[in-house]
Amino acid sequence: MIKEVFNGIQDYFTAYRLLNELNLWKYFKIPIVISFLLGITIIFSSWSFSDDLGNFIASAWGFSWGKQTVIAISTFIGGMLIFAVGIVIFKHLLVIIVAPFMSPISEKIERHIYGIVKKPGTGFKAQTSAFARAFQLSIRNFVVELLWITPFFIFSFIPVIGFIFVLLIFLVQSYYAGFGNMDYTLERYFPYKRSLEYVRNHRGIAIGNGIVFMGILLIPILGILVVLPLSAVAGTITTLRELHTKK
Repeated sequence: MIKEVFNGIQDYFTAYRLLNELNLWKYFKIPIVISFLLGITIIFSSWSFSDDLGNFIASAWGFSWGKQTVIAISTFIGGMLIFAVGIVIFKHLLVIIVAPFMSPISEKIERHIYGIVKKPGTGFKAQTSAFARAFQLSIRNFVVELLWITPFFIFSFIPVIGFIFVLLIFLVQSYYAGFGNMDYTLERYFPYKRSLEYVRNHRGIAIGNGIVFMGILLIPILGILVVLPLSAVAGTITTLRELHTKK
């Protein structure tokens, strides 16, 4: 698993080279615009609603003394919570919306590296199928991810050991981010349930890819613009290597 994590991280360097070598940036024009608009919307929503959620949390404090301190702390907690959920929503919405654009790019990479393409798909039917699969996968992953990170978020406020749960939140978010980037390739190889099993068996690839995804996403503005091309191509490279090695 550790080796897979490092492979998932290292392939970002190969991804950058392939993006330039194959001139793949042009295929990401629309997905980048989608990523930017979606990211900006979630950032501003987090900023706008943090005060409201903070005041709602602080309303449980029934005393006048220390009220402003409680409100300040509650606003911070509310902002963190909305931001964490916002990242989850961003990842899964992005996977759904850009899925029809990603499959052809994954095929181009496979054809360039290995000379063949597993079950190539073109046309409206293929794009519709990619969208439907991404929707099913993202809804499932969204629910499961929230079930994991919600208790971790609560436990993260425990003194001394709280940072452990912050790390777990990051790793869970990374896993599901990488999951989506792997499935742009896996959809040509496996049906839905088989893909779930495959990623569980190779969770190191998903975590490695997702760690860099999350890191890039934290870069203001620029991260939103470049995270999709780099992570999707890197995820494709790592997944194809594993698939073709086993083959």
